[in-house]
Amino acid sequence: MAAYGRPSLRDLFDESPTPHIAHPPRTHHRDFYVATDGSYRESSGGLGVVIETRDGERVARLSIHDGAPDNNVAEYRALHLGLDILAARAPSDATVGLLIDHDDLAANVNAAMLAVKNAQFDASHPVSIPRSTGLHWRGIRARINGFDEVRAARIASGSNPAHPLANTPDQYAHVNDEPARCVLPETPTVDEQVPPPSRSNRGGASD
Repeated sequence: MAAYGRPSLRDLFDESPTPHIAHPPRTHHRDFYVATDGSYRESSGGLGVVIETRDGERVARLSIHDGAPDNNVAEYRALHLGLDILAARAPSDATVGLLIDHDDLAANVNAAMLAVKNAQFDASHPVSIPRSTGLHWRGIRARINGFDEVRAARIASGSNPAHPLANTPDQYAHVNDEPARCVLPETPTVDEQVPPPSRSNRGGASD
């Protein structure tokens, strides 16, 4: 079990839809999983990040105050932050699973990744970025292009381990003092069980 008595990030990813992408059995499992969330408040907001290996070993947690101008910027900032942290602690050939409770952001990440990896991709899933998030989107794209493969899953806010970190940074400020870790996942076994090949049409998530 992961932090807060919740399932591991890998378990959450396995049970969540990945917009535009089915779950190919041989490539579904990732080396690292990153859950992010951003909160917007007129007084103050926050960013939350949780990173684990596929074995459930924690790599990092962050819960920081942030004064984003709106919810979209908060969500994009949180993902940008999480990918920056992972890039500093993981090899460039890593495969990464993202858990995001912002539907459009998850869909944009997968559409962008498909366009990079597939020259025949016909852009049938166009990327639409809120204007105020442009700088962070460029940073996100640079990071996802730096890994071997990235796939984003949509999860509900109530299931997102990063949600309390983003919404109550005063309560979780202590996680920022956890020592930096560079953890590599164990090599998976050949007979490892994987979920069915497609979960792409399962339910959505809340912004």
